[in-house]
Amino acid sequence: MEDPLSASLASAVQQARVALDLSVNALAERSGVSRAMIGKIERGEAQPTAVLLGRLSGALGMTLSELVARAEEGTGELLRRAADQPVWTDPATGYRRRAVSPVTDGPLELVEVELPAGASVSYPADAYIFKYQQIWVLDGHLRFHEGPVVHDLAAGDCLQLGQPSPTTFENPGTADCRYLVALVKGRG
Repeated sequence: MEDPLSASLASAVQQARVALDLSVNALAERSGVSRAMIGKIERGEAQPTAVLLGRLSGALGMTLSELVARAEEGTGELLRRAADQPVWTDPATGYRRRAVSPVTDGPLELVEVELPAGASVSYPADAYIFKYQQIWVLDGHLRFHEGPVVHDLAAGDCLQLGQPSPTTFENPGTADCRYLVALVKGRG
């Protein structure tokens, strides 16, 4: 693994799977990720992409943010300084994800994302295990596919998502897109 957070993510996936008493086969069935890839991720032999982590976290009954929080072993502090906010970069797309919120048992999560020009990241509907989600575009252009509906969002636009559906975050622009995701944990 290239960085400590990636190595911790491998351990967090395995620990969450074991805590749920799931076999690798069962997790593979739930997530749509192959047994071989799950094994490689858990052994730290493969750095998972954002799409794979989204599928795995949903199948494990947690948000991607919760999986990252487990990997970083949150302290329960109510303040998370910018320097302490973990950043994870998807090796396939360059998508950068910063966990902004303090790691607490509170219901709200804030995540800052930078999506490179031309990149896109897709998630299945079952990766969404929260009640409400909003996307606020800070810089650039975001084309958000929510099931069959496409939303073109510019800086300053804020979108409230509907019921869980397959989604794609796409940056059709020539500059990076930066947006904030705010979500309330728990199934709707």
